[in-house]
Amino acid sequence: MKLCYYFANTNLTIMSATLLFVFVIIYFLILLGVAKIAGRNSNNMSFFIGNKNSNWMLVAFGMIGTSLSGVTFVSVPGAVGRDAFHYVQITIGYLIGYICIAYILLPIYYKLNLTSIYNYLETRLGFKAYKTGASFFVLSRTLGATARLYLVVKILQVFILDSMGVPFWGTTLVILAMILLYTYEGGVKTIVWTDTLQTSGMLLGLIICSVYILSSMDFTAMQAYTAMESRGYATIFDTDVNSKSFFLKQIIGGAFVTLTMTGLDQEMMQKNISVKTLKDAQKNMITIGITMLIVISMFLFLGGLLHIYGRMVSVNAVGDDLFPALALNHMPPYLSIIFILALISALFPSADGAITALTSSFCIDLLGMQRNQEWDEAKKKKIRQTVHLSFALIFLIIVMIFKWIDNKSTIDLLLKIASYTYGPLLGLFAFGILTKRSIQDKWSPIPCFAAPIICLILDKYQMAILGDFKIGQELLIINGLITFIGLWLISKPGIKKI
Repeated sequence: MKLCYYFANTNLTIMSATLLFVFVIIYFLILLGVAKIAGRNSNNMSFFIGNKNSNWMLVAFGMIGTSLSGVTFVSVPGAVGRDAFHYVQITIGYLIGYICIAYILLPIYYKLNLTSIYNYLETRLGFKAYKTGASFFVLSRTLGATARLYLVVKILQVFILDSMGVPFWGTTLVILAMILLYTYEGGVKTIVWTDTLQTSGMLLGLIICSVYILSSMDFTAMQAYTAMESRGYATIFDTDVNSKSFFLKQIIGGAFVTLTMTGLDQEMMQKNISVKTLKDAQKNMITIGITMLIVISMFLFLGGLLHIYGRMVSVNAVGDDLFPALALNHMPPYLSIIFILALISALFPSADGAITALTSSFCIDLLGMQRNQEWDEAKKKKIRQTVHLSFALIFLIIVMIFKWIDNKSTIDLLLKIASYTYGPLLGLFAFGILTKRSIQDKWSPIPCFAAPIICLILDKYQMAILGDFKIGQELLIINGLITFIGLWLISKPGIKKI
């Protein structure tokens, strides 16, 4: 069933929708005020890397919000009915991945004093490899961020703006305009502070909603967990080797997802390399890894509560629809407001960081802004702002495409996108770090583009090729491995000095 079904018979009035809209505007004005204060005296370097003067604790807290996003807020709890607590397996892998980033990738980035992490590929492998890696990041982050954006816009549209006669594209445009207003000038320097505020809002919403449901059902946390166990929701480890959610597949897959979606992602590393020292940046990574394990476990617990509570109030919504259907139709008005504000708080850190990072990567990596000595600071700023606006327009178009697709589990969609688009980045960086070979750079795009195509064929026909064995998170690893092998075939002994 579609989300719209659950709101079709709601007694929500235009007045109450307007009230929610007012709270959204007030929240945004507070956000804009924080951004204005944080973004004073900003320039191109503060936009790109925050002048490398960011506090690691603020960066860590804000990056939690970026890593989680609205997808975690809605989609992870919604998936508990189907997958139980299996997502914990992936989160354990995340922690391993964060440790690897801290002690393998970050020393390289800080040693080379990078603004864009993809400059490493140029230094180590060559110009074509560098451009290819940056292009895959632009593709990956654009698709991932717009999928997250679509989920939140869909909820806001149905609950608030449909009753006001605002079209879906108009809602998307308004959200993007809000994001542009507070990132247009300050970039990373602004985002470090606004993400901190928004992560606080998201976590507060998680706690309040959980406490309310426990109170409504007259459960203690332990009683609720026992009820989840009896319904099969609390199972963490899947021991079926052939299953997509087999624990070793998901732990290893989760580690590589983090290595790619965080360690090889300009958006995430852009914030991290804005920290003053390597040691502080490493503390940032480890803190995020531990906190993510705790917070996602809390979201899964909330998911179990939502499924039990949904049965109690006779709501049959599933997947991404479950939390909104309960929060907006079966909880007090103040909780509806908290849910909407927490959802927006979850959305903005992922969307604002994505647009800023895409702008940075496109300007630095694809346009070569830092290399061009003919452009003065004023021209660079104008170009940067034009690119910033262009990505907002691209986001609008792709969100409309996701509306047409209307996938019911956004978390599954995101992980699938990552498997295809981050694989070549994994292969490129792995080859550069793990080997002492140089490649024929002009041929480097071929294995990078061939690997996702091979993986698509393997995924589509896996039953015929692999029988009962089902490919899960390891598709990303396979993609990276194929890229690695392809690069090896066009390489020769002897490393380019860095």
